[in-house]
Amino acid sequence: MKYVDEFRDPEKAKYLLTEIRALVDKLQAGRDRPLQIMEVCGGHTHAIFRYGIETMLPDEIELVHGPGCPVCVLPMGRVDDCVTLAEIPNVIFTTFGDAMRVPGSKKSLLQAKSEGADVRMVYSPLDALQLAKDNPGKEVVFFGLGFETTMPSTAMTVLQAEAEGIENFSLFCNHITIIPTVKAILDSPELQLDGFLGPGHVSMVIGNASYNFIAEQYGKPLVVAGFEPLDVLHAVWMVLKQIDEGRSEVENQYARVVPDEGNMVALNAIGRVYELREFFEWRGLGSIDHSGVRIREEYARFDAERKFAIQSIKIADPKSCQCGEVLKGVIKPWECKVFGGACTPETPLGALMVSSEGACAAYYQYGDVEKIHDLRAAIGADDAHAGETQAAEAS
Repeated sequence: MKYVDEFRDPEKAKYLLTEIRALVDKLQAGRDRPLQIMEVCGGHTHAIFRYGIETMLPDEIELVHGPGCPVCVLPMGRVDDCVTLAEIPNVIFTTFGDAMRVPGSKKSLLQAKSEGADVRMVYSPLDALQLAKDNPGKEVVFFGLGFETTMPSTAMTVLQAEAEGIENFSLFCNHITIIPTVKAILDSPELQLDGFLGPGHVSMVIGNASYNFIAEQYGKPLVVAGFEPLDVLHAVWMVLKQIDEGRSEVENQYARVVPDEGNMVALNAIGRVYELREFFEWRGLGSIDHSGVRIREEYARFDAERKFAIQSIKIADPKSCQCGEVLKGVIKPWECKVFGGACTPETPLGALMVSSEGACAAYYQYGDVEKIHDLRAAIGADDAHAGETQAAEAS
């Protein structure tokens, strides 16, 4: 792989860290809080933990893990809809693997499969379309999920189904859009973000101009970043450089992959097949206007929501699970009360512990879980001691 050595060079990493340290020393003068930079994409979150980037950076930089994991932000009610579709007789329900174990209110797709539902893992929507060709007596439903990164492939599959006259294929569309989500985060009073690492994969499709409002209206720098360790470090330096120079711009660190204008073929396919929903429900973020897409009326026969009767009931997450706060960057995964205890990859309570891009899964896989438990115990002991002291003083 061409970029493995080039973008994982320890000496270059040391140089970037030295430059980052120098900028932080300048920027922290007179500040009473860390510089907060949000990486929007779950792929960045995993890269940060896999390569230990967060531990390399100065303590004065706090990386905030954003909602850029489409499996993680899917509300529990939509998982229940998937299970309902999968349990319809004569239906083959197809999905990517990381959605199989996401908990619904009663069961996951994997549990539905174990109880007899015909749920199959596929690697692309074209695999699902092939299943429809191979099983003309069955209805094949593909679970369409993801940001603009995966929209083109499902859109083109719908167009292919139309071209070939395949009528037993449909899409359960849960595609979501990145821009309204970032705006909702910026409007949140709970966060004081100083800049963003922009999502590399989404930007390959939509380009960079869509982010201009972040710089122009909110005065925050955004740097579209790649996924190798030097990509992330370079992008962090670029954000800090903008802050130091008093600039708020959209810059493209990932120019070797991301064209500024995006991918017109992909965007045209998205525009042909999809239209914006008035609103869409997000786990932890609530309802966000124009943040999801649905299949246009022209292709209604490929829309599972029209073809089958599903209830689409809103269901709240378990009270013990704090996925919403983690998704918004209000708390770190380890601060959730059930992290690493009641909620593990083997026994997940929330989607963030299941998805390959989930922040909780990244913390659990690459973090020191035992150290987290010890830290929690120490904090609990300090809180208890403080409570006893206050009670004694009051008496």
